[in-house]
Amino acid sequence: MNDHSEYELPFGSRYASKEMLELWSPRRKFTTWRKLWVALATAERELGLPITREQIARLEDQIDSIDFAAAREHEKRLRHDVMAHVHTYGDAAPEARGIIHLGATSCYVTDNTDLILIRESLELVRDRLTGAIDALATFADRWKELPCLGYTHFQPAQLVTVGKRAALWCQELALDHHEIDRRIHELRFLGVKGTTGTQASFLALFDGDHSKVEELDSRVARAFGFERRYIVSGQTYTRKIDSQVVSALSGIGESAHRFGSDLRLLAHERELDEPFEADQVGSSAMAYKRNPMRAERMCSIARFLTALPAAAAQTAATQWLERTLDDSAARRLFLPQAFLAVDSILRLYLNVVPGLTVHPAAIARHVERELPFMATENILMAAAKRGGDRQDLHERIRTHSLAAAALVVDTGAANDLIDRLQNDSAFVGLDFATILDPTRYIGRSPEQVSAFLAEEIEPIRRSRPEAIGQTSDIDV
Repeated sequence: MNDHSEYELPFGSRYASKEMLELWSPRRKFTTWRKLWVALATAERELGLPITREQIARLEDQIDSIDFAAAREHEKRLRHDVMAHVHTYGDAAPEARGIIHLGATSCYVTDNTDLILIRESLELVRDRLTGAIDALATFADRWKELPCLGYTHFQPAQLVTVGKRAALWCQELALDHHEIDRRIHELRFLGVKGTTGTQASFLALFDGDHSKVEELDSRVARAFGFERRYIVSGQTYTRKIDSQVVSALSGIGESAHRFGSDLRLLAHERELDEPFEADQVGSSAMAYKRNPMRAERMCSIARFLTALPAAAAQTAATQWLERTLDDSAARRLFLPQAFLAVDSILRLYLNVVPGLTVHPAAIARHVERELPFMATENILMAAAKRGGDRQDLHERIRTHSLAAAALVVDTGAANDLIDRLQNDSAFVGLDFATILDPTRYIGRSPEQVSAFLAEEIEPIRRSRPEAIGQTSDIDV
């Protein structure tokens, strides 16, 4: 019973999903070890070693019946986690004790299990990522024609549309999706390689028959759905794989931090809001506050995630010769937590994006405030076409623009540039309503969004149709 007297990892108590937590749980890890021992014994028996069907059946019966307390006692005595579980498994299946782990070294179970868990976790990440991409794409399509103020350097710039901006967020996730997909397809199995990767122990078991050792390696890999194996290895698979995987996950963190930051800026501008529930409290002191806490959480977890590749890279870089154990503790930390962090971030995407609230009136006010300045070039051209002197017109616009800008900045008054120009004899009679139509200043934003969705997003949607339409509840 939890009396709340010990530290809990926040991913478990607050952020990550049950599915990802289960994938990296002790039970999943150690049952996978047992499945690997069963697969090894089965393949060894099929290739002629003296192992009986009854021994394998007994091992299969005990895959899920792990005595964790007994394993802890064995590990206290042996100071070796794999041997502790070999003994625990042997205690549960005494008839098969002598053939458990036959010819193998610890990394047969530890590394192959990690590769299995990495693959399953990447597949879960890919599905959640597809859902987030779909949600952003739906949002982009809905709002692709709504003009809004664009920003460069967070200063007002030419107009874009709400949907075009969302397409930029979506594009980054699409790039992440391609990278995750690549990591899944390139991941291989370590297989049965032995203490220094030479397979010498298995060659001895099969009396020097290289073909049987190769077949053993292949059969065990296929038992877990891997068609390809790492042909050469030390005792471990190269930690370069971990570094590549964590870097791919970190890429999602980069995209999330950018999205979360943009959402926070737009919430400040009152243009866009994340979901806010009826009883939600924004501040313990300021009752009126409506803080973008989900976006802030996304940025916070993303910051943690993007720090993890350094640990993975350093671990890969500092391995010694055929194996060293200083990778173990670090990998127990950064591998699960990288996946739990990504899972937490994608759950936030799947909660925030379907509930995004757009405020067209606020957006229109911001456009109205800045558009007169942006329209001056069109006004200049229209007046020049009527025969006005271009240089004189330019000077008039410059003078009126500076006066209007000073009024806005110094007094907070509305932008009266158009009133000034309409009352200037050089511009009387121009069709200001048409010139000031915001849709004239968004360029090809709607068309770009449509093309992006058709060319980049629809293939992702078609590749994982079961992942479309996801949402996620955030309890705390």
